[in-house]
Amino acid sequence: MLCSMLLMGLSTRGIAGEGEQERFEFFEKKIRPILVEHCLDCHSEAKKVRGGLRLDSVEGWSAGGDTGIAVVPGKPEESLLIEAVKYQDDLKMPPKGKLSDSEIADLEEWIKRGAEDPRHENESAEKEKSGPSRDYWSYQPMKKVSGVGEPGWIDRLIGEGLAVRGLRPLPQADREVLVRRLYFDLWGMPPTVEQIDEFVNDTSPDAWERLVDRLLASRHFGERWGRHWLDVVRFGESITLRGTIFPNAWRYRDYIIEAFHEDRPYDQLLREHLAGDLLAEVMGAGELEARKRAIIGATFLQLGNTNLEEQDKQQLEMDFIDEQLDVMGKAFLGQTMGCARCHDHKFDPITTKDYYALAAIFKSVQTLEHANISKWIELKLPLEPGVEEKFVKQENELAAVDTRMKTIKEELKKVDPKSFKRVIAASELPGIVVDDSAAKKVGDWMDSTFALPYVGAGYIHDQNRNKGEMTLTFQPTLPIDGTYEVRLAYTSGTNRSTKTPVTVFSAEGEKTIPVNQKMMPPVEELFLSLGTYRFEKAGQCFVIVTNEGTDGHVIADAIQFLPVGETAVALAKPKETSEEKPKEKNPEVVQLETELKELEKHLKEMKEQSEPRPTAMGVREVETLKEIPIHIRGSVHLLGDKVERGVPAVFESLQAPVFPENQSGRLQLAEWLTNPEHPLTSRVMVNRIWHWLFGAGIVPSVDNFGTSGEMPTHPELLDGLAEQFVSNGWSVKKLVREIVLSEAYRRSSGIDAENEKLDGINKGLWRANRRRLDGECLRDAMLLCGGNLDLTPFGPGFDSSLVSDYEFQPQGTRRSVYVPVFRNRLPEIPEAFDLADPSLVTGARATSTIVPQALMMMNHPFVREQAEATAKRLLSEVPDETERIERACRMILGRRPLEQEAEAMRSFLRDDRESGKNESGTMDELQVWTLLVQGLFASADFRYLD
Repeated sequence: MLCSMLLMGLSTRGIAGEGEQERFEFFEKKIRPILVEHCLDCHSEAKKVRGGLRLDSVEGWSAGGDTGIAVVPGKPEESLLIEAVKYQDDLKMPPKGKLSDSEIADLEEWIKRGAEDPRHENESAEKEKSGPSRDYWSYQPMKKVSGVGEPGWIDRLIGEGLAVRGLRPLPQADREVLVRRLYFDLWGMPPTVEQIDEFVNDTSPDAWERLVDRLLASRHFGERWGRHWLDVVRFGESITLRGTIFPNAWRYRDYIIEAFHEDRPYDQLLREHLAGDLLAEVMGAGELEARKRAIIGATFLQLGNTNLEEQDKQQLEMDFIDEQLDVMGKAFLGQTMGCARCHDHKFDPITTKDYYALAAIFKSVQTLEHANISKWIELKLPLEPGVEEKFVKQENELAAVDTRMKTIKEELKKVDPKSFKRVIAASELPGIVVDDSAAKKVGDWMDSTFALPYVGAGYIHDQNRNKGEMTLTFQPTLPIDGTYEVRLAYTSGTNRSTKTPVTVFSAEGEKTIPVNQKMMPPVEELFLSLGTYRFEKAGQCFVIVTNEGTDGHVIADAIQFLPVGETAVALAKPKETSEEKPKEKNPEVVQLETELKELEKHLKEMKEQSEPRPTAMGVREVETLKEIPIHIRGSVHLLGDKVERGVPAVFESLQAPVFPENQSGRLQLAEWLTNPEHPLTSRVMVNRIWHWLFGAGIVPSVDNFGTSGEMPTHPELLDGLAEQFVSNGWSVKKLVREIVLSEAYRRSSGIDAENEKLDGINKGLWRANRRRLDGECLRDAMLLCGGNLDLTPFGPGFDSSLVSDYEFQPQGTRRSVYVPVFRNRLPEIPEAFDLADPSLVTGARATSTIVPQALMMMNHPFVREQAEATAKRLLSEVPDETERIERACRMILGRRPLEQEAEAMRSFLRDDRESGKNESGTMDELQVWTLLVQGLFASADFRYLD
């Protein structure tokens, strides 16, 4: 019965389609730059065609070259391109040097996604024939719409459109449907049974208006709408490659929730996003909270998923700027920018010169502190004077100790340079040392010298790939049989495996030791003892390192065999006849080393006892403004003419910003964007608001207002909403209120056969759209039904000791908006139900229907736990079974059951009690009701909003 209930609940709605621009986004951002930089000089019609292979068009790589097809869409393992860039066989491309791990991973991901590529030999599509149009509607000034702001003006405009199309609007939905719709739309949570009754039984004319105002006034509105905005700005709290965590990104999340709760003007929000640090500088000392908010707002510029390990720092800097321009363009303007990094935009009037004019603004902003692995900027948050003094004193004390330690190390380098050697030759070490270069390798191990110290020319790692397929065998040539201590040399790090299996094969048999390579090796920060073993020259004598079952990068540098006991005595070198007394250690060295150890201990204690000063991810202005030239074909190494700071020429109707000589120009850019006359900024935001309330925007392609996007269904309504938005001080809440008070919002989502024939996809808004709830709403609703939802607001969602998101184990019952958005550890239920990709701008989530969703609702422990908790509540609160069935439906579905539904549930309970009897002839009532509740959770009526 449960299975049939679940299957009946499956929706038949498909995956939302992607626009042309979105399909090619990954290629434009990740793949085209790789091809331009490393491939096209030898594999393009414009340059050379070596090996018969062209990589400058779909037709080229589809045809392949002399050795076969280069790219097999969806199958990277069968694509010769991947084989070549991995240097697996004789085919090694590019010949001048192997691509970085991240570049190879991007190529694999591109092929896995289907190798979407907009480049065709015959690029004569109509859009490209005619060229990008400056006359396109979205670049034109907004039109004045009569009657905006008058009572019912939204419904009047929609009604006029319906009349022209010959459509009849459906009547208002019933009150149970409306209250559930409003709670989920404004709060992201269902109403309780008591809240449903309160509204349904309130017959006063202003009942709906008062309910709207009450929900808008709650912090829960900020939490729901803040989550919408976090989708748009690609909010994430870690970087995928190493799982590096942004420890303070949660401050930005809280800032956004507060901004929507307090109804901070949208234009102010955008200014803080682009130039909050500059705004804070001119605020008075008494505006402490405002200064904090402004600084945190600029965290927006740091949230991208960028490869901080990129060793070409020019490339990294430009990748960062490109990511900032991409998210700014799509989020604020509904305009794609990334194409213009390599060439003039093929669809929209955005030229390469326009792109680099905007890039020049961000070129004079410091976002990273470069090192082997670059680091984002952290800005100190302003504090109350007394608190500020405490932290200044603490920082000065720490700095003094740190300075003295550096001084001692410099003195030691002069007095005893040997003690600071970090690259050690195997021949300088005692015992028998087998370096990684002498090990027998199986699999694609990668050489590295990133971390110190190491033995020989470097160390190797498994690239955190192909788990279970890679091994290293270290086999020494021992001088005599005997007892040896075996040590493993490796470099530690946060992305390392916590359970690297190292197996020692000796005369005593074999022993496997799991090594936590996140931990620093205790012997000279290089070696870890694996134990003492007896070895015989004629027997087994080797050590194997594998990546079987590992959870991070596996590192191997060398294996050291140190003779111990009698073996050490037997191998001891005879003393020279002219014996010299052992050299005594330089007293100055002893004194310095002693002081250094004491200071290290003292510094560690100070840091453990000190409270970390509040900081926020941010950016800062550079001292001297930087210029930027056009990068030919997007390459940072092929430079063209320099470009002045500026904005796209297509917006010539707006007054261009005047950039100061002593600042980057971010603030002026933000003021230009929030000009009330800007044709895109307000239109794009009101369209987002409409989409979040109706499930479809007036412009359906919410992130793309360009010519490859879709036309507005109601252009006058869009411009009227934008005008109202700006005239009401860019207030999101006022616009939301006006929309949800309209008749259009309150319509039934039912069916009308005649309307369906004329407008099956509801462009005219003759009915409400039935919408599937997102994964966060589903999770929070289940927790709420079970009485387990933790409504504690704000603050980090993980322990401060966490350094890598790979280690994170999701737990707790806080609202989903407070669950960390770790890019390698996304929450399971929201992810299954189309959670936004936290690396991309997502104004409209996909709505897929896939088998794993049903399986999750049937089998996931979380669903089962919340079903059981809900069943316990029902059993304890409602004694009568008929009333309990009604209560269950009202609690979970927001409505009373139909008679046939109630009978089906009674039948299910009877059948399950009978089939599930234990030896004593009884059935656990909690178990029966848990199954029933789980069936309701899995039903379409729970997952969808009417």
